Amino acid sequence: MRFGVRFGDRRGEPAKRDGQADAGAGEREDLALEQVLKDFRMSVSAWSEAAYSRPRAAAQVVRRRSWRLAAGWALGLALAAGGVSGAVFERHQRQQMARAAARQRLVQERQRLVREQQAREEEEDLLAKVDSDVSREVPSAMEPLAQLMAEDERK
Repeated sequence: MRFGVRFGDRRGEPAKRDGQADAGAGEREDLALEQVLKDFRMSVSAWSEAAYSRPRAAAQVVRRRSWRLAAGWALGLALAAGGVSGAVFERHQRQQMARAAARQRLVQERQRLVREQQAREEEEDLLAKVDSDVSREVPSAMEPLAQLMAEDERK
């Protein structure tokens, strides 16, 4: 059925109410409709072919993302290295402090031993002096005789 026949033609002709259309005009319109649909189908196919074959913007996004990903990894590794180096430095400082404390204890121990040795020597000297002062080789009555003998031995 033709649109122009039922509702009127564009040229202002009244529509045919009897429902019978001109057979030659209907075939022409069917051929024209088929041609229009064929052209539409071809344009849609051409458009979709062009849409599929055009370059995609996703490649640029991947490059940006890969750069950001690499920067993220680099920053993460830098932070991890900083944390590890801080821990290593702290451990090194503690070891140095422990060594210094051990050296200090060793020095104090040596000083204590030296003081003890000096105290023993002073004690021994004092005891030797007391022993020499208290002890006599000869009784006091025989001292003049002992002095004479000491003089004879020197000559």
